[in-house]
Amino acid sequence: MLNQVIRSLSARLWVTSVTALTVTLIVVAMVVTYAFNDYPEAMLGRHEQLENATQVLNALEFDAAGRPESVRLTGQTAWLFQVLPTELRYRVLDRMGAVLLQSRDAQQDAAWGDIDLSKNIGKAQQIYLDGQPFDVMTLQVSRGQHTFFVQTATSARFVNAVINQKTKPIPAVVKVTIFVAMITFALALTVTMYRMLKPLREASRAAALVSPRNLKTRLSAKGIPSEIAPLIGAFNAALERLENGFAVQQQFLASAAHELQTPLALIRGQIELQPGIEGKEMLLRDIDLMGRQVRQLLHLAEVSESQNFTFGEVNTIDVAHDVIEYLSRKADSRQVKLRLDVFGEVSPIWADRSALFVLLKNILENAINVTPAHSTVSVLLDSASIHVCDEGPGVKREYIPFLFDRFWRAPDARHDGAGLGLAICKEIAIAHEWQLTVSSLTSGTSFVLQF
Repeated sequence: MLNQVIRSLSARLWVTSVTALTVTLIVVAMVVTYAFNDYPEAMLGRHEQLENATQVLNALEFDAAGRPESVRLTGQTAWLFQVLPTELRYRVLDRMGAVLLQSRDAQQDAAWGDIDLSKNIGKAQQIYLDGQPFDVMTLQVSRGQHTFFVQTATSARFVNAVINQKTKPIPAVVKVTIFVAMITFALALTVTMYRMLKPLREASRAAALVSPRNLKTRLSAKGIPSEIAPLIGAFNAALERLENGFAVQQQFLASAAHELQTPLALIRGQIELQPGIEGKEMLLRDIDLMGRQVRQLLHLAEVSESQNFTFGEVNTIDVAHDVIEYLSRKADSRQVKLRLDVFGEVSPIWADRSALFVLLKNILENAINVTPAHSTVSVLLDSASIHVCDEGPGVKREYIPFLFDRFWRAPDARHDGAGLGLAICKEIAIAHEWQLTVSSLTSGTSFVLQF
C-alpha cells in the first residue's frame, strides 16, 4: 500500500507542491522577520514618521493671504501630540526658516537639522533635542507663490516603543499564517488534483474492461490533459489493431475447423471401404480423435463471439437429461453409472440452450473418462447451480489454475484430448456471466456452475 502511494503521480505532485509552498513561506517569513528585527526603523520607524508629518501637513489651515494660521489635528494623531509633547513635536516654517506654528514644547529658536530645509524633503535626520535623540522628517507645501515647510520630530524612545509594539506579534502571526496557508493550499490542491485526475481514473476503468469479448471499447479523450491525450490515442489505435487481429484469428480458426471436417469424413469413408488396410482400427481411432478436435476448435470459435449465442428461457433439468442420454452409451462402455439429483423447485434460466448442452457435455465427458469402472458420476442440480462430481483420482492442486487454459493437458492425463473442452466451458460461462469453479475432493473432483 505504501509503495503504491509513493509511486502515485498524484501523491508526488501533492508532496512536491506542498513542500514547495512550505519552503517558500518559510523563506518569506525568515526574510520578513529578519527585516523587522534587524532594520526596524527602516521598515516601521520611517513609515511612522512620514505618516505623522503627512497628517500635520494635511491639517494645515491657511488665512486669506495664504499663510498658515493653525494646525487642526484630529483623532489619534492629535491625541498623541497632546499627551506626548516631549516625544512628538511639529513645527511649520517659512522659506527663511522662521517658525510660524509649533506644537507644545517645540523649541522655537534652535533649528532642527540643516538650515537649508529644501535639501532634506522626505528624508529623516537624526538630531538631539534637550539631550535626547530625535528623528526629524521634513515635508514641503506650496500655497500660491509661498512655500512652507512642515517638520515633525519623533524621539528615538517613542520610535522604539512603536516598533516593539508592532513587531512583537509578528512571529506568532507569521506562524499562524504559514499554518493556515499550508492547510488551505493542501486541501485546495487535493480537491483540484482529484478533479483533474478524474478523466484518467475513468480511462483506467474503461481500459480494465477491455477483454477479447469487449475489444470494441475505446477510451474517451474528453477532459484528458493535452500531455496525456497522445497516450490515449495510441492506446485506442492499439485496441483497433488488436481487434482486427483477433477477428482475423477467430475467422481463421472457424474456417480451418470447418474446412477440415469434410476431408476427414472422406478419409474415414475411404479407409472403411478398403478391406486390406492394416491397423484399420487404429487409423479410424486417430481420425475420430482428429474429428473431435476439429469440432472442438469450431465450438471454441463459435463460443468466443457473443453474437453466436441465442438466448432464451432454458429448463436446466431437460438439458441435463439430454446430456446424460447423449453420453449414456459412453458411460455404459466404461461401466460408469450416471446419476441426476434435483433439489427443490428449479426455475428456467436465461441462456443459450445449445451452449449449456456443450458445457455440461464437456464436463460430464471428462468426468466419465477419469472415473473408474463400477463408480458413479453425479449431477446435482438446484435453482442456482449445477454440480458435477466424479469418483476419479482427483485433480492435483497445482493443476487447478491451468485447467481452463486452451490446449493445456495434465502431464499424467490418461485419456485422449486436445485440451480444449474445459476452455470451451469457460468461454460459455463468461458469455453468460456464470461462475465456473473446480475443487478437488477427498475422492474425485467437483465442478460447480453457478448461475
